[in-house]
Amino acid sequence: MANAFFSDLLATISERGRTLLRRGDSADTKQDADGLIALCGALLSGRGEASGTAMAREVLDIYRELDAAGRRAFFEGLVRDFGPDRERLSKAIEKWRAKPSDEDASSLHFASEPRRQELIRRLNRAPGGTGDLVAMRADLLGMMNGHTDLAALDRDVSHLLSSWFNRGFLVLRRIDWSTPANILEKIIRYEAVHEISDWDDLRRRIDPVDRRCYAFFHPAMVDEPLIFVEVALTETIPGAIAPLLAVDRQHLPIERARTAVFYSISNTQRGLGGISFGSFLIKQVVEELRRELPKLDSFVTLSPVPGFMQWIKQDKDLPLTDEDRDLLKRLDDPKWFEHPETTMLLRALLEPLAAHYFLKARTPKGKLIDSVARFHLGNGARLERINWLGDLSPKGVRESAGVMVNYLYRLDDIEKNHEAYANDGEVVASSAVKKLLKGEGRRLLDMRLS
Repeated sequence: MANAFFSDLLATISERGRTLLRRGDSADTKQDADGLIALCGALLSGRGEASGTAMAREVLDIYRELDAAGRRAFFEGLVRDFGPDRERLSKAIEKWRAKPSDEDASSLHFASEPRRQELIRRLNRAPGGTGDLVAMRADLLGMMNGHTDLAALDRDVSHLLSSWFNRGFLVLRRIDWSTPANILEKIIRYEAVHEISDWDDLRRRIDPVDRRCYAFFHPAMVDEPLIFVEVALTETIPGAIAPLLAVDRQHLPIERARTAVFYSISNTQRGLGGISFGSFLIKQVVEELRRELPKLDSFVTLSPVPGFMQWIKQDKDLPLTDEDRDLLKRLDDPKWFEHPETTMLLRALLEPLAAHYFLKARTPKGKLIDSVARFHLGNGARLERINWLGDLSPKGVRESAGVMVNYLYRLDDIEKNHEAYANDGEVVASSAVKKLLKGEGRRLLDMRLS
């Protein structure tokens, strides 16, 4: 209620200010990138609060009407014309060099700040400005595409968004069947791991007694989930996704639940890319579940391996014989797993390769290849189990040959595991996963016969 009242108040102030602007010089603003840059300059010139809020709304509205070329020209203008005040910065540098002090260091810091950062702050004051800036950054990321000419602008925008979306501002809410329909519709649309086919499918995931869904929200975007996690409450650690999502599954009485399974985590806002919420979300959900269900003793994921097949196809240095490579060609048949002999042969080949993928394979920069692994291991989880034929959906077969993995969040070990990965790049893994790796160098025939 308070958020709604405040938003309505801002909107009223903005609309009145906009009425005044229409009577003044803003009505003639050109509706193109050059006119928008000029309007941004006016916004920085120090207008009053009401007119400044209205002008910020005007900037965001005009931006929304620009085509892709106009938006890129606008971004280029922000890079070109809204950097630091060079004269002020030069004076601050000279003063610092002459006699360094804490006060001069502070002056140097503020003088070096690009003017576009203050512009972005003022745009954020407009009603709905925060959401519009998140959408604007999504456009910016789409235009960068490996190019560096807009990188300075992206650093400024992401710096401010990181401050505005830090953990202290996020609100955890449980999503259930009583959640407003507009939010539920977004959960369906944003689900990025296991597609939600319709409203009945959504209800099966959030309504039963043994299912949970939680999301982070921001006070400035009250109807927009930023990230959400779907949870299954089970007796034991699962090795496949199909039984968790089955239409006709039997619901587990809540008193028998001992394991919380995080089987889908979806980020929803591309404009917040690089601003991490996932680690906070999982840890807070664990605390919520422990308070509600004290008998839970295992917290695990059932995670996809989206880059596994791409890695196999592209890495020329894998320990594979010609016979192995011929066997891998059977994966081109989308129904290969329906043939028992093929399944047995491929399992003997792919499970050790999966262990190698997680424990040994690295990018040229020394990072783990798998982004899901980097996320969970960086949060302090342990690689617990590699699950053969865990996901037989078309997407799972195509991306990972059906392989899924469990990451175990053992609360007493999270900090230790995080330090091992963050400081030494060590993948903390169970003995079962490490045993798979030991057979990696053996000949295929031996692996088949073992």
